[in-house]
Amino acid sequence: MSDKPKPITDLVRQGWEISGYSVCDLGGSAYCHSVMLTRGELHKVVVIRKKIIGGGIVIEELDV
Repeated sequence: MSDKPKPITDLVRQGWEISGYSVCDLGGSAYCHSVMLTRGELHKVVVIRKKIIGGGIVIEELDV
């Protein structure tokens, strides 16, 4: 089992449904992935991008 964070998988297991997805180029080799999730009348956006300095990723969860 991988110890990498899987925020989308975890939210889908909690009953959230993916309702939208987009990718933007941050310049060079960096990409920003945005996923919109819904559960009932609740909405959430999860943004995943590579760290600017160092390795790893940054995960932001926004309630809309």
